Amino acid sequence: MARREPTPHGPSLFEATARRNGEVPLAERVRPRRLEEVAGHEKLIGKAGPLARFLAAGRLPSLILWGPPGSGKTTLAHVIAEQVRATFVPFSAVLGGIAEVRVIVEQARARRAVGQGMTVLFIDEIHRFNKAQQDSLLPHVEDGAITLVGATTENPSFALNAPLLSRCQTYRLDAHPPAALVAVLRRALVHAEGLAGRVDADEDALLQLAEMARGDARRALNLLDLAAEATTRDGHARIDCAAATALAGHATLLYDKTGEEHFNVISAFIKSMRGSDPDAAVYWMMRMVEAGDDPSFVLRRMLIFASEDVGNADPRALELTVAADAAFRRLGLPEGLYPMAQAAIYLACAPKSNAANLAWHRAQERIAETGALPVPHHLRNAPTALMRDEGYGEGYRYPHDEAGGHARGATYLPDALIGERYYHPTTRGLEAKLGEWLRKLRSDGGGENSER
Repeated sequence: MARREPTPHGPSLFEATARRNGEVPLAERVRPRRLEEVAGHEKLIGKAGPLARFLAAGRLPSLILWGPPGSGKTTLAHVIAEQVRATFVPFSAVLGGIAEVRVIVEQARARRAVGQGMTVLFIDEIHRFNKAQQDSLLPHVEDGAITLVGATTENPSFALNAPLLSRCQTYRLDAHPPAALVAVLRRALVHAEGLAGRVDADEDALLQLAEMARGDARRALNLLDLAAEATTRDGHARIDCAAATALAGHATLLYDKTGEEHFNVISAFIKSMRGSDPDAAVYWMMRMVEAGDDPSFVLRRMLIFASEDVGNADPRALELTVAADAAFRRLGLPEGLYPMAQAAIYLACAPKSNAANLAWHRAQERIAETGALPVPHHLRNAPTALMRDEGYGEGYRYPHDEAGGHARGATYLPDALIGERYYHPTTRGLEAKLGEWLRKLRSDGGGENSER
């Protein structure tokens, strides 16, 4: 369990010494303690913001703070607990469980019983709690034993149980814009527990570090700390653009391979191919690869797309994508990126058809509605004399023996569905020719030629 209950008087002597000596990360040393020190999120914590109004009234409902890494979820939780003079108990959903939560709740009830006010239970990565763990919080949130503040990088609609969500206010924290991160860095440069008196930085360098951090305040401060360490001479550091540029390798892409951003990027990739934009398709494909996603996953999505969105408008799309998948398995990275890019560009440029996709969905719906209709006798297999006596296979016409290789007027659906159409070819690419051929076969009328 990760649980720390700070005293009302601030950090201990040992903690203070560690902070002064730089043993505590810069982001922790300069963490805001008052609402006005928090960067960004004006719509939430500005004077007209909903959270600001709660705090002004001395109230704090249970909250879910949802946002990308470094957007200030933990900082905001600390600050609002301080604002309402609550005991702040941090807790990790990764390391703790129901038993530890039970102890925290008992301590919270004891504090409330002797007039020591509310307890804010801050659960980091609350989405990692399973259903039973989330349910265990409900009675304690409901009776006010604790005020829950949960932090998550995942969409709460998917990651949290509806009963828990209904008892909490949910607020979205966006990634910080560069201007807000520059303000965070400037504050660290003058903060007594930060870099005050030891580091100077050019404004252009601060902006460069902010842009490299891609909205993540913690990453921005880590980069600032690294730049300071790299440029310190005789106890003083001077950070210029060259020093900031040298840290480019530390600015990794924001991407969680199991989280919401993963699904946002793959969605952008698929929609770019569907929208016939090869440039965007290659960009999003490389975003996934550069962020460390498994190329096999990307190729799997392209294989699905080749049938789902290109289909018979260009059957070569599936062939090429299957070949790209096989080529990647032989080549690996980085050479495997050549066939991956080739396939992504081809899929984006190919004519599009979802007719095959719609066809099997329509057939699936009719099966759900009508159940297992009997196979017509003329289509049944007749391997035994008894089956033949029962009429199995009787009346079946072998298309290859008929003119044009087509048994005109023959039917192949269950009797109750004759005439229904599930596949409607588009007029794009090769599928236009398939549609023309089907119309020619059906032009004589009868059997399945009439549509419903």
